[in-house]
Amino acid sequence: MLLGLGPGAVYAALGLGLVLTYRASGVINIAHGAIAMYATYQYAELREVGDLVLPVVGVPPRIHLSDTPSFPLAFGVSLTMAALLSLAVYLVVFRPLRRAQPMMTVVAAVGLTIALQAVAVIQFGADNRFLQPVLPQKAVHLLGVTVPRDRLLLAGIVALAAVALWAMSRWTAFGLATRAVADDEETTALLGRRPTLIAAANWMLAAVLAAVAGILVAPISSLNPTGYSLLVVPALAAALLGGVSSFGLTFLGALAIGVAQGLLLPLQQDVSWLNQPGLRALLPMIMVVVVAARRGALLPGRSASAVVSAPLPVVAPPRSPLAGLLIGVPVGVVALFALSGAYRLGLERSLAGAVVCLSFVVLTGYVGQLSLAQMTLAGVAGFLLARLEGELGVPFPIAPVLATVAAAAAGLLLSFAARRLRGVDLALITLVAGVALQEAVFGNPLITGGLRGSSVPGPTLFGVDLGIAGAGFPRVQFGLLALTVLAACGYGVARLRTAGPGRQMLAVRANERAAAAAGIDVRRTRAVAFTLSAALAGLGGCLIGYGQGRLSFDSFGVTASLFFLAIAAVGGVTSVAGALVAGLLVPGGLAFTLLDRAFGLGRYQQLLCGLAVIALAVLRPAGLVHRSVRGPWGAKAEAPQLGDPPSGPQRPGAEDRSRLVPHHAEPGSTP
Repeated sequence: MLLGLGPGAVYAALGLGLVLTYRASGVINIAHGAIAMYATYQYAELREVGDLVLPVVGVPPRIHLSDTPSFPLAFGVSLTMAALLSLAVYLVVFRPLRRAQPMMTVVAAVGLTIALQAVAVIQFGADNRFLQPVLPQKAVHLLGVTVPRDRLLLAGIVALAAVALWAMSRWTAFGLATRAVADDEETTALLGRRPTLIAAANWMLAAVLAAVAGILVAPISSLNPTGYSLLVVPALAAALLGGVSSFGLTFLGALAIGVAQGLLLPLQQDVSWLNQPGLRALLPMIMVVVVAARRGALLPGRSASAVVSAPLPVVAPPRSPLAGLLIGVPVGVVALFALSGAYRLGLERSLAGAVVCLSFVVLTGYVGQLSLAQMTLAGVAGFLLARLEGELGVPFPIAPVLATVAAAAAGLLLSFAARRLRGVDLALITLVAGVALQEAVFGNPLITGGLRGSSVPGPTLFGVDLGIAGAGFPRVQFGLLALTVLAACGYGVARLRTAGPGRQMLAVRANERAAAAAGIDVRRTRAVAFTLSAALAGLGGCLIGYGQGRLSFDSFGVTASLFFLAIAAVGGVTSVAGALVAGLLVPGGLAFTLLDRAFGLGRYQQLLCGLAVIALAVLRPAGLVHRSVRGPWGAKAEAPQLGDPPSGPQRPGAEDRSRLVPHHAEPGSTP
């Protein structure tokens, strides 16, 4: 229990920062852990070589400060870096999104996470680093046991921070102004306060707190870009327990997670059936599920003045799916035969990745729900395919069909588990669930093969080898298989838009109450969308497995899910064409193969995608591929969505009041 205080204190510090940013701006910043990660790397670099490393790439980013840097210098510069980075992120990214759909802030945070991880890998490398301890580690005897003193000191520091934040929020003008902004931003502004400055100060304070925790805990936990960024998941669970408003409950919830994870260590050694890898990662997911079951939602509602009114991007009906099929397939066939070597391999990876991106079109584009675990569902199919074909000898195409059905079933279960959650709530619970499944399932060597991975035999149909390996690698036969699957899936998704189920999905996306009043079964429609989306992700996972030949722990992790969401957002989640463009941007896909061979930009793929997501979230949330509906006189006009404010003349003030009504309110809620 005492050893668990160290990680619990880190979760608490990050969770307190999440509470600060949400209270001040209404943003759940899942990139909070990535900011702490970069500040910790900055501290490590200053202590080791004395360099200030700016979070930029392409210009000389290093400034040598000292040959013998002291702790105060490194610590102070790192905290300043974290504060300024957080300030820039708020002003450039999240403040312009204050009137956007809440899901766009999640997408922007995903892009920021990806970009910061990429910068850290480029500037500092991807290997684990171990820092010299900051807090004294002398053993202390307490309650009959001996533990390092740094755990207790770290918990005490964060406890003092929680008390200070609570006191500030109740008894200082700044704290009261922050609470007022959370309740009613417009009225607070009319009273002479500046919500932007209040929010910016809270973002900087949250970043400093996260950086302090990251630096102090580094000797306990190895420093790496992915692991540090995902520390935000248990912190998020603790913040949700406190309603993203209570500093005390957030602190206690975080400590409870850390202590419970510490208690599991001896239990796993004593109880054989508990000795499973990744079991401790399930605790945050269990906490989030319990919170969702008790409250029916994860995030507290904000006042009417804080509710955004920007509609979701219009899902325009496809012009001619059959014509697109008749043109696209021959073009793909010609490209497969014309290209060779790395270019053909990139195209085949793009075809497989585009199938996964189609799952975002169904779930996010058609139903308006955001999942951060699509690649986890793809992994369910991918690893099951390896087991079916490799060990059980199930032939093609029965094995991929069974694997796809398993992924669809997992998606259906996810829809049942999250049936009361919408929008950002759904994105958060899928993020937590994705991390838990990555650690507990994909991290289990009995399932994924451990370090050696899982081998996926090539597909064979009627004696014809359709695999990618062999003479002429990458073989064009696999490319034709991937093209066939993509064409069938793309045509089906395009036809779904104009079919009855697709229209029902769009009605649910626009306004669930109005859809229910029109006789649409909202829960069944959402369950169908989840199932179809998971099936598409599973098919993509099977193609990825065939294309790689061997799957590993990292093939379908949470980082992969975030990256695929990023490229899907860049292409556009409202059309099949957007998924095709996103497929070109997948890791090792055709676009970045061309960029790498022509300009040597392959190592910047993740960074470029992250920056593109951030820019598009602010400037063009519908993605690169989005066509506006033309009005009767040729002017661009967004097609009216069910639940949008009525057009035409209105009495004075009616338009302003209509903008305060949530477009996607939950059934039974009161605007």
